[in-house]
Amino acid sequence: MSNSEKKTVVIGLLGNALDAGKNPDRWQLWRPSVCLCQQQDLIVDRFELLYNLRDLNLGKLIARDIASVSPETEVRLHEFHVTDPWDFEQVYEKLFHFAKNYTFDTDSEDYLIHITTGTHVAQICLFLLTESHWLPGRLLQASPDRGRKGPGTIKIIDLDLSKYDSIASRFKEEQSEGVSFLKGGIETRNAAFNRLIDRIEQVAIATRDPLLLMGPTGAGKSRLARRIFELKKVRHAVKGEFVDLNCATLRGDGAMSALFGHTKGAFTGALKERPGLLRAADGGVLFLDEIGELGMDEQAMLLRALEEKTFLPMGSDKESKSDFQLIAGTNRDLFAAVREGRFREDLLARINLWTFVLPGLRARPEDIEPNLQFELDQYAERTGNRVTFSKEARQRFLGFALSGGAAWKGNFRDLNAAVARMATLSMGGRISVEIVDEEIGRLTAAWADPRGFSADEMLRELMGAEALEAVDGFDRVQLAHVVEVCRQSRTISEAGRTLFSASRGRKATANDADRLRKYLSRFGVEWGMLHESR
Repeated sequence: MSNSEKKTVVIGLLGNALDAGKNPDRWQLWRPSVCLCQQQDLIVDRFELLYNLRDLNLGKLIARDIASVSPETEVRLHEFHVTDPWDFEQVYEKLFHFAKNYTFDTDSEDYLIHITTGTHVAQICLFLLTESHWLPGRLLQASPDRGRKGPGTIKIIDLDLSKYDSIASRFKEEQSEGVSFLKGGIETRNAAFNRLIDRIEQVAIATRDPLLLMGPTGAGKSRLARRIFELKKVRHAVKGEFVDLNCATLRGDGAMSALFGHTKGAFTGALKERPGLLRAADGGVLFLDEIGELGMDEQAMLLRALEEKTFLPMGSDKESKSDFQLIAGTNRDLFAAVREGRFREDLLARINLWTFVLPGLRARPEDIEPNLQFELDQYAERTGNRVTFSKEARQRFLGFALSGGAAWKGNFRDLNAAVARMATLSMGGRISVEIVDEEIGRLTAAWADPRGFSADEMLRELMGAEALEAVDGFDRVQLAHVVEVCRQSRTISEAGRTLFSASRGRKATANDADRLRKYLSRFGVEWGMLHESR
C-alpha cells in the first residue's frame, strides 16, 4: 500500500491550557489539537486523544469542535491519568503502557506523534518512545501564526535530549530488556558476545535490510533469528510471520518450489498450486539457515526477490510479490564459496550489509555455567521435572566442560544433549558424580578422532617424524590441542579467538590471527597444512 493510500492517525495529549476555551470566541484562538485538523495539506483520519481525568469535559468539547471542522476525522478519547504531570517516571510509565497495548497497523496507517501539547516531560517521553519504535511514527509539532489566529503551521522536528539523564537511563533500561530477550534471559558473561548482542539489538529494530548470521553448527543461529523476529514483533517493527527453512534440505525442483512456489502441473508431482515460503513471509521475516547450500538458480531468484520484492513461481507467467526481511545463517565461508564459483558475488554483497559472527561454545568459556543452568531450566519446562546437580557433580562437570579435553564440536547442541541425558538418568531429580562421569566418557568418545590417532600420531602425520622428535613432550600436548582447535575452525581468526579468549582483554591490541600464525610457525606448521593433511 502506498503512503497516499494509508490512513493518517494522530496520537497526542489534550492540552488543558492550549486547547482550552468554552465561549464562542474560542474559534478566534489557536488551539493546536483542533488546528491540526484544519490544515490544508493534512487529512487526519483518526485522532487518538489522551486526556487527564479532570479534563474529560474539555476532551469532549475538543472532539465536537474537531467534528465540526473536519467531519472525516474520528476522535477517540483515552483516559490518561497522572497525579503529577511533571514526574518523569509516572508519565513515562503511562505513555509506555499506552504504546505497548495499542494495536498499530503500520501497513495501512501512518502515525504522527503530536508533541505540541502536554508538559515538557510528556513531550520528551513521547520523543523517546517514538525514537525506540514503541510508537512507530513520526514526530509532529504545531506552531501558531502571528497573532495566534488561524490554523498555524506544522512540521517534523528533532530534539537534543542528551541532558535528560533520567529518561535516557530509562530508555537504556528498555534497550537492556531487548538485549536480554535476544539472549533468552541468559546472563552471559563473555564481553565480546555481549557487545555483539548489543549491536544486533540496535540494528534489528532499526532496519529491514538483510542480516547475515555466521558461525559454526550449534552456535545458536536459529534460536537468535527467531528471537530477533519476536523482538521486532513486540516493538511493532514487523507485522507478518516468522518463516524458516534449512537450505541444506533442499534439492532440485523441491528447492524452487519450497521457496518460490509453483502452479499446478509445473513439474511431475505438482498436483496443486503451492504458494511458497517467500509469499508466506510477506510482511514478516524469512530465515534461511545454511544459505550457502542454495543452488545458483535459487540464489539468482532470491537476489531478485530481495531487490525488487517480486519473483516468478515455477510454471507461472505472473509475478508474485513479497516484502520480507531476510535473515540468513551459514557455517560456511561464503567469501571462499564466491571465489570457488559456488555462491553468487552479487547475492553476498546484498546480504552482507549487516553480518554478525556468532562464536562457538569453546570461545565463550565464561558462558558455559549460565548456559548449563539455562539448559536445566529448559528441561524442567519441557518435562515438568526439576533436576539439579549435587555440588560435587556440578563441579566435576564444569571442570571438564572448561578443560582442554572438552571439544564441544556441536557447540550448544552438545551441551543441550548432555544435560538432557544426565537429567533423564538422574534419580530423585539429582544428577550424581557417577552420572557426570558416564556423560564425560560419552562426550569424549564422541569427539575422538574417528581414526583413533593419539596426539603424537596426529602430529607425526602433520609434521613428519624427524620434526616431531625435536619438540618437547610439554609442547607436544599444547601443540596437539592448538591443531585440533584449528581443524575445527573455519578461519585462522576464528581459531585465534577461541584459543586466546581469556587473554585478549589484557592485550593493548588483539590480533589473534597473527598471534596464532606466529605460534604455529615455531613448529614449521602453516594454516593451510592443517586442513590439507586432514
